[in-house]
Amino acid sequence: MSTNPETQRADDAIVTLLSHWLTRTLGNDELRHKIEQIGTDELAPGSRDAVQELLRDLAIAAPGERGQLEVTVRETIETL
Repeated sequence: MSTNPETQRADDAIVTLLSHWLTRTLGNDELRHKIEQIGTDELAPGSRDAVQELLRDLAIAAPGERGQLEVTVRETIETL
């Protein structure tokens, strides 16, 4: 099975990014940017809504802020 991001499904690629954010290898802005690059078009409606909510939260978060974002990230992973 290939793990090349170019061939990953959008939900798998986003879960991978969220996992990297949880381990602090990605910052808020980088996470938001990479999710926006992947897009949400191929996600199921509920998953799309969860990712859009996360993107809104990331857009208003202060640099380095993690508190409530961590809850939202974990909920998004569960939804995906």
